[in-house]
Amino acid sequence: MRLGLPDCCECISDEMLRGALVPSAYLVKWDLQSATYTLSMISIDYCKTLARYNRWQNQSLYAAAATLPDGTRKRNMGAFFKSIHGTFNHIMVADRLWLDRFEGHPSTIKALNEELYSDFEELTRQRVSGDDRLDRFVATLTDDVLKGTLTYRRMSGGGEEMTMPMAVVLMHIFNHQTHHRAQAGTLLMQCGVDVGVTDLPMLPATFLSPVFGK
Repeated sequence: MRLGLPDCCECISDEMLRGALVPSAYLVKWDLQSATYTLSMISIDYCKTLARYNRWQNQSLYAAAATLPDGTRKRNMGAFFKSIHGTFNHIMVADRLWLDRFEGHPSTIKALNEELYSDFEELTRQRVSGDDRLDRFVATLTDDVLKGTLTYRRMSGGGEEMTMPMAVVLMHIFNHQTHHRAQAGTLLMQCGVDVGVTDLPMLPATFLSPVFGK
């Protein structure tokens, strides 16, 4: 089963989804002419599992990065967001932007490459706080919310208003985190740091969310 949803950081459009390979378990109706689609509901357990996985991997990668000197973490290594620190910052930016949208209030995020925190210890503390915030949102999910839509304004494109299925947006935010953590993991390995196990099936059953448990 292949997932070909676009890995864009702050927006998903009908044009991007046109012709995408969506998991058959989620695809109920797809109209290639109008790029309209109906998705069956992803489950609350799905979201909780990926939120736990997100926290588990963040803890692992931040612990690995903490073994490096600050200059190494911030060295431009040719990644899209240049450095380990820059990549971590970008994940935080995107998470915060989407959570602002989920919670329905204006975002303070100004740019997708914005450096929120230059100090690694503060970035680490804020990462934990961000994971708590995501878990709190996941804990509020209901079946009706998962079957609904999210309307928001893009940062780019002149602030164009977008309406997307909540199921797609939630799959996107978890996919986006994993995508950029993989980039950070590669940079860490290039620095000689073992990032440990990253496979979702290896998420320990005993690794619980402090917000919703398992």
